[in-house]
Amino acid sequence: MIAEKLKPAIEAVLFASGDPVPASRMCEVLETDEITLHRLLKELQGEYTARSSGIEIIRMEDSWQMVSGKGYAAEVRQSLDIKRNTPLSPAALEVLAVVVYNQPVTKSFVEQVRGVDCSGVVSSLCEKGLLTEAGRLDLPGRPLLYTTTPDFLRCFNMQDLTELPALPEDMDSSADEPMADMPDKNQLTLDDSEQATSEATV
Repeated sequence: MIAEKLKPAIEAVLFASGDPVPASRMCEVLETDEITLHRLLKELQGEYTARSSGIEIIRMEDSWQMVSGKGYAAEVRQSLDIKRNTPLSPAALEVLAVVVYNQPVTKSFVEQVRGVDCSGVVSSLCEKGLLTEAGRLDLPGRPLLYTTTPDFLRCFNMQDLTELPALPEDMDSSADEPMADMPDKNQLTLDDSEQATSEATV
């Protein structure tokens, strides 16, 4: 595709999709390479910022999405008659922290770390689209594994998990100790057919 048409084409693809679009898919559709694509996306981000646009383009791992600007959340909610969602509880934030730093993990592992039943919290986070089922552990009972989702990255304003803050040193050392339900990576079998998808409501 001719270079001067790539930027508007990128905007059209992202706008029409609504959901995150993998960079590889955009390259295939627009017949360009990832270096060029990422350069143009960065330029678009800069242009939107320079003119205080109500639209932003954000990156989530290897995908890109067009979203409304953070500064206009109140107007968007009002126009769509969306009620403000209840903030995440301390328990929900604790469960998210355990999952995001150890994923994929089972519910029983999360419960062992926190010391309390987490069934309701895990279910709620899955409904909100912040956690998803990611296959089963290859152990007796085949317990479900959970991971965070792209919506988790979007809601916490991160491009990928490398932006997570480092754990305190004392927690790092305790994490090295074996736990009953923390499997060796070689035991993990992810079944793509069992992955759950849901829209975030936060």
